[in-house]
Amino acid sequence: MTKNAFFWPIRVYYEETDAGGVVYHSNYLNFMERARTEWLRQLGFGQQQLYQQRGLLFAVTRMEVQFLAPARLDDALLVSVLLHAHKQASLVVQQTIQRVQEQRHLVQASVRIAVLNQQFKPTRLPNDLLLALGESERAGMGRGDTPPEITQTGQYSG
Repeated sequence: MTKNAFFWPIRVYYEETDAGGVVYHSNYLNFMERARTEWLRQLGFGQQQLYQQRGLLFAVTRMEVQFLAPARLDDALLVSVLLHAHKQASLVVQQTIQRVQEQRHLVQASVRIAVLNQQFKPTRLPNDLLLALGESERAGMGRGDTPPEITQTGQYSG
């Protein structure tokens, strides 16, 4: 997953692992949620702002996850978000989590997200968000067509 993807760095902390130092499976979902939140923020749409100003919420309605290899304590990870499809009231994104040191995919997921109003009823994506999604599909996310270089400490090097 490279073309037009958004990338977000994550560091594995002690609290996210089991007694053996391996990331507990549900924490991968948290990592992917953080990346989707930052992806929307980069597009100019903070989730709190969308809720307070427009009454919009996002809810994951379907997720298919493949766990390929474990992440471990202190690993530097890179989580990607790639818009796969969007309709008037939903999005589908593809996500991966990879260990930076190896550039090896640890987790792959397909995530369907509903757009809801404050009554938790499906509602249309606003035109400006649809426009931003369309522009991101055509032009990329501004971070290039390949993942950014990240140092062993998890910092961007460029």
